[in-house]
Amino acid sequence: MNVRLATVGRNSIAALMASRRLCVATSRGRPGKSRAGRSSRSRFCFLFALALVPATAHAQAIETEHLFGFTIGSDVGNVGEREFEGSVTGRFSKRTGTYGAGSGTTSAEFVPLTNLRTEFTAAFNAYDITGVSGLADRHSGTLGGFSADIRYRVLDRASAPFGLAIGAEPHWSRADDVSGAPVSEYGVDFVAAADWEIIRDRVVAAFNVLYQPDTARSKLTGLWSQQSATGVAMGVMAQIRPGIFVGGEARYLRQYDGIGLDSLAGQGLFAGPTLYIKFSESTWMTLAWSAQVAGHATATPGSLDLVNFERRQARLLFGINF
Repeated sequence: MNVRLATVGRNSIAALMASRRLCVATSRGRPGKSRAGRSSRSRFCFLFALALVPATAHAQAIETEHLFGFTIGSDVGNVGEREFEGSVTGRFSKRTGTYGAGSGTTSAEFVPLTNLRTEFTAAFNAYDITGVSGLADRHSGTLGGFSADIRYRVLDRASAPFGLAIGAEPHWSRADDVSGAPVSEYGVDFVAAADWEIIRDRVVAAFNVLYQPDTARSKLTGLWSQQSATGVAMGVMAQIRPGIFVGGEARYLRQYDGIGLDSLAGQGLFAGPTLYIKFSESTWMTLAWSAQVAGHATATPGSLDLVNFERRQARLLFGINF
């Protein structure tokens, strides 16, 4: 114990001294700045170094199951674990008019076997659509549908160079995600999720590959339609305090007509920050915000795809173990 404390002390002092040298070098490298400005920067750097020291000394082991907002980690929980989870997702702004769509979910998660995670979810949707080209005005909420998420961890980071999980989420929906029109929609979301710790117990990265085929029957016209989406997602999170992570995520998504990727309808690149807070051993929360930074709809000119996707997305996730 004494050896460990001494090591931590030496690491803390080294971090402080390195930060001080960096700040001094930065201040000297910017001629013309006032003494007050240099002093202010020095105090900021010193306080920043102090903020990092406790995290270096007491970083907790990383669990990626709920760490990201839009990306999926490979961890699946421990055998016998039960959890209530909830989420609120908002999607905002199309090319014209006013567009807002929200969905809330309540889920029950169980881990019946080693490396196997199951989750059952009910979704509720709400829409605020006015004057959007191609969409009927809608101001209503409705039961969205139900889904079952089955995820299996193939590789564990504790015994392999990286973690790897595969999952399938069959779902049934009674409202179109984009327009809110009444439908009977059936689909499965497939995912392969890998993650690895860049710095052990401090920085972790995750990478996903997605395939999401859907078929739907309109309750208004009786016509059937098919579509699918593919994409990749990546996130990086750093533990700045025990149980507190900050980072960012990026996703590249492609929308197709037909479940066999028949005809490209549009594509979008999203990026934004993510925050994860573990309040206790049994409660946690994740906040994520994402904006479309590039994209293109096949049938519509423009630098973004605001036909198949939205301009901005936000998500709140939370959970309680019991």
